[in-house]
Amino acid sequence: MSPTEVPLHPPFLPTSVIDDVSAVVYDLDGTLVNLVVNWKRVAEDVVVVLSDHGVNASNEDLWAMLDLADEANAREAVEAVIGDHECLGARRSKRLPHADELLRREVPVGVCSLNCEAACRVGLETHGLAEAVDVVIGRDSVPTRKPDPEPLRATLHALGIDGPALFIGDSPRDELTAERAGVAFEYV
Repeated sequence: MSPTEVPLHPPFLPTSVIDDVSAVVYDLDGTLVNLVVNWKRVAEDVVVVLSDHGVNASNEDLWAMLDLADEANAREAVEAVIGDHECLGARRSKRLPHADELLRREVPVGVCSLNCEAACRVGLETHGLAEAVDVVIGRDSVPTRKPDPEPLRATLHALGIDGPALFIGDSPRDELTAERAGVAFEYV
C-alpha cells in the first residue's frame, strides 16, 4: 500500500478522496460515542408495549418489532420506549476517538444514525460535539431507516451538499447505506 492510501474496509480509498469531500457524515453509536444501552431490556420493554396493542413479538428482533409497531399503529409508543432508553444511554455514553476527528473537520458535518434524533443530540451535547455538527438525522427523522439510503441522502440534502461526501460508520449496515446512496464510506 502506498503512503497516500488509508486502510479502510476494502476497497481502499486514497487519502485525497477522503480529504477532497464536500461533507462528512458520521454514524453515532459505535462511531462517535458508545451508547450505554441494555438492548435486551429495550426489546423486553417493546414486547410489553406491542403486547398491549395485541401483537406477540416475543420472538422478534428490535428492528422487526418496529415494523410490527407500524402495522399495529403502535409506532409512537414503541419509539417512546426505545427513545427513552437511548437518551439515557446517550447521557452515559463513552466518547470515541472519531469524536476528536469530527472537531477538526473544515467541511459541513452531519450525523445519520439508527438511534432516535433526540438521543443523537443528547450524545453530541454530552461530549461537547453538538456545535460542530450541522445536521442530525435519526431513525425517527425520516420515514425509512438505514440501510435504506434516504436517511443519508436527507442528511446531505439538509447540509446543502450535492458534491462528493464521505460517510463514516461502524457496521455493514452503514456501508450498505453509503453504497446505496452513492457516497464514499470509511469504517471506524
